[in-house]
Amino acid sequence: MPENEYQYIFGPIYSWRLGVSVGIDPLSQSQKICSFDCEYCQLARTDCLQSERMQWVATNDILNELKFFPVEHVDYYTFSGRGEPTLALNLGELIQGVKTITKGKVAVISNSTLIDRVDVQKDLLLADCVLLKLDAWNQESLQRINQPSPDVHFSHIVDGIKKFRCFFKGILAIQIMFVEANKSFAPRIARVVRDLNPDEVQLNTPLRPSNVQPISKKDMREIKKIFADFNAKTVYEKTQKDIKPLHDKQTKLRHGLSS
Repeated sequence: MPENEYQYIFGPIYSWRLGVSVGIDPLSQSQKICSFDCEYCQLARTDCLQSERMQWVATNDILNELKFFPVEHVDYYTFSGRGEPTLALNLGELIQGVKTITKGKVAVISNSTLIDRVDVQKDLLLADCVLLKLDAWNQESLQRINQPSPDVHFSHIVDGIKKFRCFFKGILAIQIMFVEANKSFAPRIARVVRDLNPDEVQLNTPLRPSNVQPISKKDMREIKKIFADFNAKTVYEKTQKDIKPLHDKQTKLRHGLSS
C-alpha cells in the first residue's frame, strides 16, 4: 500500500511514555471528536463536544490497513489520534483484532470521561496498558481546565477509575497535564490519585505547540516531589529518539508537531 493511502494508522513515533509506538485512530474524521475541549490540546479546540459512542470507522477497514503497515520493532500499538478513542463503539473489536494480527501489546490513551461505563471498561480490559487522564481535583476544576461535555462529571470519572482498577490486570497509568491553571493544586490532585492505586503517574506539560505555555522544569521538579510516593516520571525526563514516521502528514494530523 502506498504510504499516502494510510488513513487510520500513523507513526511510528517514539513516545516518552510507551517507547516505539504505532498509532491507531479509531475515529479518523476531518474534525476532532472529543468529550473535552482542553485549551492546551495540540490538535486545536473541539468544535463539537461528543460523548456518545459510535462506530466511526469500520473495524475491517482499520485492520486491513494495519496488515500493510511495515514496521520492525514496536513496543505498543496505541489507540489515540484526533479525539477520544473510547468514543469508538468498536474499540474492543479493534483491540482484539490488533492483537491477533500483530501479536503485539496494545495501549489506549484516554481522557477518562467514559471510564464509568461498563461497556468501556469491558473494552479497555482487553488492552495491555491504559493511560487515563486526570488534570483536575473536583468538578469546578474539571470545568475550568478541561471544559468537558455537559454530561461529564468528575465524581463519575474517579469512581469509574476505581472500579476499573479492581479488574484490570495490565499497566494502569494516570496522566496529568500540568499548566499554570492547575500547577499550584498538585497536592489536591495527588490526594485523588492516591485512591486510584495506579502503577505509574505521568506528569506532563504541553511541550508541543498549543495555546498554552508549558510550566518550567523547576516547577515540574517541585511537582514531582509531591508525587514522590508514586512511580512518577515527567516529560522533561524523557528519552529522545529520532524515528521517522512512515507518513509525516498523517502523523502530524493525529499526534501534533513534535516538541
